Amino acid sequence: MYSSAYVWAKVMRHMEERLDSTTMAAWFDDCEVVELTEEHLILYSPSDFRRDIILRRYSPYIHDALKEIFSSDAKLMVYGEKEMASFRSKDNINTGMDFNPQFTFDNFVVGPSNRFAHSAAIAVSNNPGQVYNPLFIYGPAGVGKTHLLYAIANGIRKQNPNANIVYIKGDQFTNELIAAIQSGKNIEFRSKYREADLFLIDDIQFIAGKESTQEEFFHTFNKLYEEHKQIVMTSDRKPSDMLTLEDRLKTRFEWGLLADVQPPDYETRMAIIKNKAISLGLDLSDDICNYIAINVTSNVRQIEGTVKKILAHRDLDNMPLTLENVSKVIGDMFKTEGNALPTPALIISHVCKFYSIDESVLRGTLKNKGTAEARQTAMYLIRQLTNLSLPDIGKEFNKDHTSILYSIRKVEDALKKGNKQLKDNIRDITANINSCL
Repeated sequence: MYSSAYVWAKVMRHMEERLDSTTMAAWFDDCEVVELTEEHLILYSPSDFRRDIILRRYSPYIHDALKEIFSSDAKLMVYGEKEMASFRSKDNINTGMDFNPQFTFDNFVVGPSNRFAHSAAIAVSNNPGQVYNPLFIYGPAGVGKTHLLYAIANGIRKQNPNANIVYIKGDQFTNELIAAIQSGKNIEFRSKYREADLFLIDDIQFIAGKESTQEEFFHTFNKLYEEHKQIVMTSDRKPSDMLTLEDRLKTRFEWGLLADVQPPDYETRMAIIKNKAISLGLDLSDDICNYIAINVTSNVRQIEGTVKKILAHRDLDNMPLTLENVSKVIGDMFKTEGNALPTPALIISHVCKFYSIDESVLRGTLKNKGTAEARQTAMYLIRQLTNLSLPDIGKEFNKDHTSILYSIRKVEDALKKGNKQLKDNIRDITANINSCL
């Protein structure tokens, strides 16, 4: 039986040849394999909306890929938050995780913007718990932080196949803690994380401002650190910039080594483009590579998506790989500086992550204090960060424009009166949103 990471990587590659990169990024970026057997493949999508779209629109693509590559008739299931909470409560959590084998140090393109973090990650992989503990890797979205995280895991797994490696995202740590409290599984929850040999946590910034989550993580961190177990974290900013993170956690995050990863320079972008093209069987001229490197500058993820889109047009449209053809099909992927605005869905998603509530609740009519603050904050941020009118914002929440205006003014009044907690919350949420643009 193949590993779940290997199967999913092959399925994704198969679908990328039939769907454009924008579609793949929109619906599958945060999709994860929960369980793989001969009978079923279980995926997890944090957004119930995305889960429904995957099941309705893209399950045939996944079934076709399983059938064509592995001759498998495995049934597809896609879990949202509620299904995952139920799954975890039945003690089905597997700490012996698989990590995408494509993410290694060998295929990580090193340049001035990431050399320090790359070297630190290799040192940690070779001597876990002995150097740079914790290792804190920070930088904007899509620059390779998760690649380094997985490369560390794959390196340690190669040296020690029995190592207990645990990986989690910051917002999922909160969700698991909530589920554990609700089901009375606190002991099992703590055991999962505090008995790890290697603890990897992605997007640690999402635990900031969550009192119970920070308390639990504080004790988990202390136990692992005292036992010389390796801790590696990623974030979109350094600890001192997380305004709502407890000072005792900021201090601990800085005990080891802080390593930043920045967007790649021109030479590194050229190397990434050529490496990705070779891995996909594309023969791109230097002129085409130069065109991409000059125009796609924000992050590695966008660069790889651009190359995949070229592959799709070559295979589906029999497009000759000329500079003129390539510039036509990928021109819509380029962002003009200052013109990238977040969508209401992106803003709502990050507000929900920050306040640990479901999108359906935020868009609903529940009026307890926590939900009301989150809803008003979402309306305020949509007004501040987008060009939407009050009636358009109202459509997102099924409310009239007067209700939207009332909520926005509530937030504005609180900020004018010096509500520091709300101000810090809004700053952290805005930083999370901007890191995705």
